[in-house]
Amino acid sequence: MKCVAFNRRGTLLAAGCADGRCIIWNFGKLVIAKELHDEQCASMITSISWSKYGYQILVSAIDKSLTIWDVSSGEKINRIILPETPMQAHLHPRSSAPSICLVCPVSMSSAPAIVDLNTGSRTFLPVTVLDKGKQVLTSAHKKITGVSAIAACFNKYGDLVYVGNSNGEILIIDYKSNQVQAMVPVSGGVIIRNIVFSRNGQYLLTNSYDRTIRIYENLLPLKDELGTVEELKKTIDVPHGIEKMKLVGSKCLRLLKEFQEPAKQLHFKAACFSNDGELVISGSASKEDHDIYIWNQLGDIVRILDGPKEGLIDWAWHPVCSVIVSVSWGGVVYVWSPEYAEKWSAFAPDFEGLEENVEYVERKDEFDLNPRDEEVKESDVTAEDDEVDILTMEKDDFSDSDMSQEELCYLPITPSPDKCAGTSSKLIDNNHSGSPCSVEAGQNNHGMNHASSPLAVVDAFLEEGAVAAPLKRKRSPSEKGWEMRSSHSKTP
Repeated sequence: MKCVAFNRRGTLLAAGCADGRCIIWNFGKLVIAKELHDEQCASMITSISWSKYGYQILVSAIDKSLTIWDVSSGEKINRIILPETPMQAHLHPRSSAPSICLVCPVSMSSAPAIVDLNTGSRTFLPVTVLDKGKQVLTSAHKKITGVSAIAACFNKYGDLVYVGNSNGEILIIDYKSNQVQAMVPVSGGVIIRNIVFSRNGQYLLTNSYDRTIRIYENLLPLKDELGTVEELKKTIDVPHGIEKMKLVGSKCLRLLKEFQEPAKQLHFKAACFSNDGELVISGSASKEDHDIYIWNQLGDIVRILDGPKEGLIDWAWHPVCSVIVSVSWGGVVYVWSPEYAEKWSAFAPDFEGLEENVEYVERKDEFDLNPRDEEVKESDVTAEDDEVDILTMEKDDFSDSDMSQEELCYLPITPSPDKCAGTSSKLIDNNHSGSPCSVEAGQNNHGMNHASSPLAVVDAFLEEGAVAAPLKRKRSPSEKGWEMRSSHSKTP
């Protein structure tokens, strides 16, 4: 396996393999629920992206292909061949049936593009802005400006695209009009290799080649970021150019913290937020270390997870739980979870754990029938006076106002054909053997139809994927049982 991605609820984990397969795991049971494989694709998977409701999944491969699948049926919806190899491909985050995606190529000579999954057409995004406000769109201008872009992502609601370029600039782009709305310069002007939003859309994270991770606060309202940026541009009385872009950008993003690994000064391969956005996770870019670093937003290292002597390729934080999934160079997926220490204080509210023996001094009224300390005081407000709210629903962090259909959270387990064949042969052998179960079935065969035979159960198992209940063997009575039966038959 080479890359991993959770669905929005964290119930399904998709893993892209080196042979072009996409394996979907039921993460709660840690079993394979679905295997997606295209015969035309036998190359390594580079990225996986889930749709909003989890019914579609987009897979990019090193053979320059983009394949979108229907997860529930396991059927291929469409396959597109690009001129460049895609490093990352992100589906639109708000579309129930996504038709466009954001593609970041591996090569720095090409710009990120919006790809139409139905027609295969591409729209390149601007990679920088010149002094006179002219936008550089294609890779042909790279020879003049020396600027390229390799990192890009959608915002929470998908109306803007944030692009990080080799000049150390964050461009805020309206991808529908293909216009740069604002620009945020990064200190140092180094190449931005990774850019990602937190799940709630309030924070933006960048990982640069100067070994520094930066966290920005999103100052725009989440519901209408594009409209707010356009209003900001009207209020700033500066001629159109880089200065105006920077002024607008300063009102869109605010730098909160910069932090590095202080001891080794490591390069980080990528970085992402935790499920609640309070922590930042990153991994070493070394091919010999499987070290995962966890920071808080103050820049303090919370924990360093020491893994095996294998480099990190990809990792993901569970959307709900404190669980991290990492992929090594050897293709092994490791699941990290907190170590829970046993706490005896959970058995009683006043229980106190002691490190060593302490002499106990009892109270004078400890063993009285009615101790003074435990007298029950009557409450001024009775339980009948409390109002119970039965109309207000609890807020679900994953539910939105535009939820138009149910999410795909679980998949039925698809049985393996080899295992099913082995099960059928065992059932057939039991049917023809001299076991008590087969003898009893033969005696009562006149009262059974063909659908209730073991072969019919196996056929239904193979065709419908239903798990047949195992046949119960009739146990032969022991010696004591035979004695009890004989004594019972002799009694009048």
